[in-house]
Amino acid sequence: MRKQLMKGNEAVVKSAILAGCRGYYGYPITPASEIAETAAEYLPKVGGEFLQAESEVAAINMLYGASSAGVRCMTASSGPGISLMQEGISYMAGAELPCVVAHITRGGPGLGNIASEQGDYHQAVKAGGNGCYKTPVLAPYSVQEMADLTALAFEMADRYRTPVVLLADGFVGQMMEPVEFQEKATVPQTPRWAVTGTAETRGNLITSLHMGSDDLEAHVRHLEANYELAAQNETRAEEWMTEDAEIVLVGYGIVGRILKAVTAEARAAGLRVGLLRPITLFPFPTRNFQRLVSRARVFVVVEMSTGQLVEDVRLALNGARPVEFLGRAGGNVPSHEEVMAFVRELAGRMQPAMTRDEERMAHV
Repeated sequence: MRKQLMKGNEAVVKSAILAGCRGYYGYPITPASEIAETAAEYLPKVGGEFLQAESEVAAINMLYGASSAGVRCMTASSGPGISLMQEGISYMAGAELPCVVAHITRGGPGLGNIASEQGDYHQAVKAGGNGCYKTPVLAPYSVQEMADLTALAFEMADRYRTPVVLLADGFVGQMMEPVEFQEKATVPQTPRWAVTGTAETRGNLITSLHMGSDDLEAHVRHLEANYELAAQNETRAEEWMTEDAEIVLVGYGIVGRILKAVTAEARAAGLRVGLLRPITLFPFPTRNFQRLVSRARVFVVVEMSTGQLVEDVRLALNGARPVEFLGRAGGNVPSHEEVMAFVRELAGRMQPAMTRDEERMAHV
């Protein structure tokens, strides 16, 4: 399979087309604009449709219509644009309409700046629209994962009939790396539930409106059961050098790459450090954290925000181990040297670990 050198944003579109995407509706915004540009170039070549909407509000409602007709479709934006899409995402979640939303994050709040940040974690993971709904969220840390997780996002969207968010910081969207794509393209199929205007679907109504309280509650319970099923089957995380780790570094996106390099340097210095990188932010890989509790003494969350991921890590550990935090904001990135100094200082504060003989005696 031949590798291609491209930006992460470009890889999203090529992977989406191979996954059967035939509709893109969006409005350009830095640092996600290359997704729209690439979609405009390639989708018409495969019989698909690209349409630059007049706004993000219009774009998400176009997705509602296209998905209702059974078209695999997507959009892309950044924080301010995603904010405008929240009502439509809630509508699509309530109507059980699949789509993929690529969210390439930038600094905030408000217009902020165009530098890479991770302050949109809550916006993506905690569902920024109204009502009891959630959206699966995938967090790539390389151009290869931008391609791989885009394909997975379309699979999950159809499997659970829900919007799926691909959450990538601006670094991952803008960087260029070699990437391989799936060899066999997915042929788009019209799902049975789609509104097609044929006799088979006459009278089919797709809506998020349920006027009766009991009807709405039953629908919400149905959605919740779907999310629980996703939590059982779709959680993904990378563990690296965690087998005997006393200090476990936790981060996603570009931060995960920094933490992997720090882990390697720490190990070379004799420190028992490991990496746990969540790939699915929802469903959150809670079981990975719980498995490490018996060995790890402390978890260190590093992110480009004031501490949004750290909340889910603390929930996953449920007080079993302490959680330290190192964060930067405004588009500043925690440097390798900064994280390494933090790890060294933390290791110096920790009491020496018990030897294996001491551990055996403690059990006796």
